Amino acid sequence: MKKILFKKILIDCLTFFLITLFSTSIIIWVFQAVNFLDIMIEDGRDYIVYINYSLLNFPKIISRVLPFVFFFSFFYVITKYELNNELIIFWNFGVNKLEFINFFFKFSILLTIIQLFLVAIIVPKSQDKARSFLRTSSVNIFENFIKEKKFNDTIKGVTIYSESKNDDGSLNNIYLKKENNLNNFQITYAKKGIISNNNNNPILKLYEGETISVINNRTTRFKFSESDFNFKNLETNTTTYIKTQEVGTDNLLRCFMRLGDIQLFNLDTENIILTNCVRKNLSTVIKELYKRLIIPFYLPILMLIILFLILRSKENSNYSNYRMIIFFFGMITLVSSEMSLKFIKTDIIENLKIIIIPLIIILILYTIFYTFLFHERQKR
Repeated sequence: MKKILFKKILIDCLTFFLITLFSTSIIIWVFQAVNFLDIMIEDGRDYIVYINYSLLNFPKIISRVLPFVFFFSFFYVITKYELNNELIIFWNFGVNKLEFINFFFKFSILLTIIQLFLVAIIVPKSQDKARSFLRTSSVNIFENFIKEKKFNDTIKGVTIYSESKNDDGSLNNIYLKKENNLNNFQITYAKKGIISNNNNNPILKLYEGETISVINNRTTRFKFSESDFNFKNLETNTTTYIKTQEVGTDNLLRCFMRLGDIQLFNLDTENIILTNCVRKNLSTVIKELYKRLIIPFYLPILMLIILFLILRSKENSNYSNYRMIIFFFGMITLVSSEMSLKFIKTDIIENLKIIIIPLIIILILYTIFYTFLFHERQKR
């Protein structure tokens, strides 16, 4: 009978949790998809790229909302069981409260492992794939983002301006600047420009203009009747830089060990797929690792906080206030888990003090449970 009872409450909790998780994630995804649409239009991407890029960001949304949905869902279901006199059935069939606590704590450990897998493996891979998808997709540069009388610097190192745009897509009075660095740049003026596409290679044909080249502070000028500007090997600013959250956890660990001069698990610290693995970025790398590998361990803490609900019944006169206090502490824990990221520094000893906080809190909460239930048993 105990197995049936535990199975029923777990199914109820999981059903409500999964429905809430996916519905909330979809709502957030829709709002983010609108923002992505602006980026795609600015970048000159087509709708296939937009849809794929948006979908690849869905795992990240799930990982972000999961702790909040987890707390609200299990808090709601266990409260509902108490208010509907269903928890008392457990106690009448010989389920002691510590057994109930251990059952849900074990489940929270399983969910923590799933969250770890999600944030440490799935999310970085999906984010990297989304960025790679942008890099390898074709950019419909001219039709989408060149606007009349507006400077556009979407392409890295290139600024384009056109005074007007004709119905056939050609441009009038064009300003184009290509900059490698402060001492090396090229400025081109042209009366007219025509867009052409040679095997998915966008080219801007310029007519009746002049190019001013500055190389190591030496200036040269030449006029032309016709000239081509090739966009083949140029990238947009949204695809240029690899972000830390897109890097695999294994590479972040290698970078951390190389920068911290640490040898662990015989990992190769030389071949790192992280172009910005330099000392000044050590703090960013450590914070990303903390976010992936430590914050998920706040889920068992949230579960233990929720389970304080079973220590009192609705028959107590102050049960509503007691329930609100538990909800308040759960919210503080959720916020604190995110805020703790700000206290992560490059000092390993100081970071260890923050890393062991979840373990200390779990031990304290379990001690409170054991003490309370022991005294409750003694009274009987």
